[in-house]
Amino acid sequence: MRETKFISTSADLREIYKAASERSLKKEIHRLDKHARNFIAHSPFMFVASQDRDGNADLSPKGDNPGFVSVLDDNTIAIPDRPGNNRLDTLENVLANPAVGLLFVIPGMDETLRVNGKARITADATLCDQFAVDGRPAVSVMVVQVESVYMHCAKAFMRSKLWQHESWPPRDCMPTLGQILKDQMADGADAATTDREIEQAYAKTMW
Repeated sequence: MRETKFISTSADLREIYKAASERSLKKEIHRLDKHARNFIAHSPFMFVASQDRDGNADLSPKGDNPGFVSVLDDNTIAIPDRPGNNRLDTLENVLANPAVGLLFVIPGMDETLRVNGKARITADATLCDQFAVDGRPAVSVMVVQVESVYMHCAKAFMRSKLWQHESWPPRDCMPTLGQILKDQMADGADAATTDREIEQAYAKTMW
């Protein structure tokens, strides 16, 4: 393999990129204005980026009914946590390192909303009950103190043609999750059985 030279300094990095535009620098704000609030209210899907105390990174998706993330005030949002695989990667990371990066997505819209801040976890019954779905409260709630907010341009979604159905690959080009787990775990589990168990778990523990 050919030896690759990697960039190691900010000065070297800036040599290959143009200077950031004035607009891209000025667009960052430090509160949730009416546009950020409106975006969050219409978003059914987001990503949470976090790190543990050793700097190991993690990125987790969160999805629910549009507006499932609640804006508590101009500098605070609350994100409910639903039943999952109980690895608790994001929650464990937040306990060790509260810094999080959030990316909110609205289907069909190429622009996204980025929010950075510091997170804390609570199991406060009153707050968890506020996020109840079908009578089932959130397991816990991540409360994020907002530090920066800005809109992200559409280029990534435009390049990927993410919302254009005709660009989507056929589903059968990828194996089922059961087959993937069978191959990766090599524990002898039957793929079809695993797929059925996963579907049953989805039906019983969505909220």
